[in-house]
Amino acid sequence: PSASTVIVVPYVGTTPDLGRLSADSTRSVQLWNRFGTPGAKPVFNRLPFDHPLFVMYSSGTTGKPKCIVHGAGGTLLQHLKEHHLHVDLHRNDRLFYFTTCGWMMWNWLASGLAVGATLVLFDGSPFHPDEGVLWRMAEAEHVSIFGTSPKYLSALEKAGYRPRERVQLPSLRTVLSTGSPLAPEQFDFVYRDIKSDLQLSSISGGTDIISSFCIANPLGPVYRGELQCAGLGMDVDVVDESGHSLPAGEKGELVCRRSFPSMPLGFWDDVDGSRYRKAYFERFAGLWHHGDYALRTAHGGFMILGRSDAVLNPGGVRIGTAEIYRQVETLPEVLESLCIGQDWQGDVRVVLFVRLREGLALDESLQARIRDTIRTNTTPRHVPARIVAVPEIPRTISGKIVELAVRNIVHGLPVTNTDALANPAALEHFRNRPELAT
Repeated sequence: PSASTVIVVPYVGTTPDLGRLSADSTRSVQLWNRFGTPGAKPVFNRLPFDHPLFVMYSSGTTGKPKCIVHGAGGTLLQHLKEHHLHVDLHRNDRLFYFTTCGWMMWNWLASGLAVGATLVLFDGSPFHPDEGVLWRMAEAEHVSIFGTSPKYLSALEKAGYRPRERVQLPSLRTVLSTGSPLAPEQFDFVYRDIKSDLQLSSISGGTDIISSFCIANPLGPVYRGELQCAGLGMDVDVVDESGHSLPAGEKGELVCRRSFPSMPLGFWDDVDGSRYRKAYFERFAGLWHHGDYALRTAHGGFMILGRSDAVLNPGGVRIGTAEIYRQVETLPEVLESLCIGQDWQGDVRVVLFVRLREGLALDESLQARIRDTIRTNTTPRHVPARIVAVPEIPRTISGKIVELAVRNIVHGLPVTNTDALANPAALEHFRNRPELAT
C-alpha cells in the first residue's frame, strides 16, 4: 500500500499500455526513460557499512519462511571475493546466470557489476523455442562465464542436445552450477558435449549467506563430482553429531567455525535475535550450521550429499538423497527423481519417486534396473523399498525439488507455504498413494 509509483521498464522495441496498468490503481505509472530528471547529477547518500541491502526469503515449504536481512558491505565484500578471486571475473568478461530474480543467484549476478563485468540477462524458458536457445545467446553475446543448474544440464543431456555440435563458444571459459549437487556424469557431459577446455565448478552456499561455502578455484584441478574448495576466509568443516571434525571421506554436517562478511544482519522482526540463533547456532554451539550433509574429499574439496533434514535413515544408516539421485538419473528412462524416507513399522524405508520419459511405464523390469544400478554403485541400504512413478516432481520457484514437502504429504502432514512452489498442484500426485500403504 505504501508504494506510490510503478516504474515500467519495457522490452526492447515494445511500448507497454500504461493505461491498462494504472486503470485499477491509485499509484502513478511511468516509463523508465521518463522517470526522474534527465541529466541530473546522481544523488549519493553515504550509509553505514552494515546498512540493510536485501531481505531474502527461504522457501518455507514446511514452515514460515525465514526473512533474512543482508547488509550492503558484507554482501559486496563476499561477492567481490567470489567473483574476482574464485571465478576469475574481470572487466572485459560477460557474466550470465540463468536465474529468477527471486533466487539469491540473481543478487550474486548483479554484484558482477562491481568488478566492471558486463551482465547478460535472459527472460524466458531455457527450452523455448528449443533446447539451444541459451547456447545461441551465449554464442551471440560472447558469454565467458555461464551459470546454470544440474537440473538444466540433466534435461539438456536427456534431450540429446550437444552444444559443441551446434554453436561456437570461443569466449566461454567457465561453467558454474548450483542449486543441487552436480553428479559426476554431468561433469562428463559438460566436458564431452559442451566444451573440453573450460573450468566446470559446482558451487554451494545458500540464501542464508547470500554466497558460497564451497566454490571454484581457477588455479586448481577439477575432479568429477567434487566442489573444488572452501571459499577464501571461510573456515568450513565437516563434523559428526557432537561437532567434532571428521577426516576426509566421512559423511557429516557442513559447518563454518568462524564468522564471515556475509552473515545476515538478522531476521526481519526478530527483535531479540532468538530466531536467528535458533536457525544457525542451536545444533552446534558456536558453529554456523544451516543443514547441508557433506564430506570432505582427499583433494581438499567437498561433496554435498543433500539436505541434512532430508537425509534418509534406514536401519540407522544415514544416506544423503544426492547419493541416490546421481545413480538413478544416469538411466535414460528416468527424467528426474525425488527420494524420501517413509516411517514404516518402527523404522524408515527408502521411497523413490520417478518421472519417466513420455510413453514409458514403470514395469518390473525397469524397477529391477533402477534397483540394480543403485545397489551396484552404492550399497544395499541405498536401494529403495518402493519405487513409484509420478507425472511431475514439485519444485520451488528457483527450481529445487522439495523433498520435505513431499515427505509431509506422504505422512499426512500439512505443507504450510505452497506459494513457494512453481507447481504446487504436483503435490497431489504423492497423496494417499496405494503403493505406500503396504
